[in-house]
Amino acid sequence: MRLMIAAMTLALTASLAHAADATCEAKAADKKLAGAAKSSFVKKCEKDAAASAAKATCATAAADKKLAGAAKNSFIKKCEKDAAAGAASAASK
Repeated sequence: MRLMIAAMTLALTASLAHAADATCEAKAADKKLAGAAKSSFVKKCEKDAAASAAKATCATAAADKKLAGAAKNSFIKKCEKDAAAGAASAASK
């Protein structure tokens, strides 16, 4: 089950990464950033977008399991950690 959630999160993150790339590039252009400042901004923007997507996916999974309180918080924290590890390993390949 954890593997399935991690896979869903990774797939969602990958699809959102492409959309986030365009959005982040547009934001950088609006701010008139160039060079290293633009690269840094876009990288951070994409990382934040991926984390946000993982958080939403994990919250949905917790709601599907009808978790509440400490169990919900623990599940979401572990889910986000697993998603971040999956994204990091996918990025390194």
